[in-house]
Amino acid sequence: MGAQLRGYRSKIKSAQTTKKITRAMELISASRIQKAQQRVAASAPYSKAITRAVSAVATYSNVDHPLTSEREKLDTAAIVIFTSDRGLAGAFSSSILKEAEQLAELLRSEGKKVVYYLVGRKAVGYFSFRKRDSVKAWTGSTDQPVFETAKEIGDAVVEAYNLDDQEGGVDEIHLVYNRFVSMVSQVPEVVRLLPLEIVEGDAPEASSSDVYPLYEFEPDAETVLDALLPIYVESRIWNAMLQSAAAEHAARQKAMKSASDNADNLIRDYTRLANNARQSEITQQISEIVGGADALASAK
Repeated sequence: MGAQLRGYRSKIKSAQTTKKITRAMELISASRIQKAQQRVAASAPYSKAITRAVSAVATYSNVDHPLTSEREKLDTAAIVIFTSDRGLAGAFSSSILKEAEQLAELLRSEGKKVVYYLVGRKAVGYFSFRKRDSVKAWTGSTDQPVFETAKEIGDAVVEAYNLDDQEGGVDEIHLVYNRFVSMVSQVPEVVRLLPLEIVEGDAPEASSSDVYPLYEFEPDAETVLDALLPIYVESRIWNAMLQSAAAEHAARQKAMKSASDNADNLIRDYTRLANNARQSEITQQISEIVGGADALASAK
């Protein structure tokens, strides 16, 4: 009985230690989520302005630009996967990897070869464990992203898109990341980055009374597109990184709160079992004392 009681007390102490860790991580994530949300909100006006500018040039000009025109044959597709560097965030990374696998399966069913660009140690570890290749990987700043990383990713994917298939180029590029919706909801998002898809600021629907705006491009539309499109790609990737970081903090806070609650339940259950075991031990000791006293009394 004493060994059982010691076992319960050891489990209570272990659960209390775990609760201290999970509670601390929950508070850290709660403090960082506010800043992450502010960064997402601060990047929105710039992203929308770039999107409107690119939309205007692409919609109201007749320029056949490589980044805006659909290619006749799509042989190779690239998927950029945004995961986390650290774990203890619930299904944050696994849901993205699952979404990327479903997208890759769909692209392969269309006869396309799929290559991967990885962001975050979880994606790198996932591919390394399965001995699968990737073109390039970025790690070390998923929870606090920096714009230099977004620029590197943008340069890499644009360079690959501009290459021929024989030189290792790709024909389309997709982003897979977690979009921050709320503190309790993070949704996997799939966006085709190239060829260019304008998802905001599309041209208005035509009607008989519509008067279309008249744009003049200086020096010319092609030069404006050459300058805007790399910035547009970087802004979309940067927004994906910020959304992913905010979603990571929210997912980790939720996971750590759940772990702390589970630790409380374990502590309560093991405390009750330890009290029962201690009471049983005391009762047994009293019974043995009484039995010994009766035996001595009858011996006299």
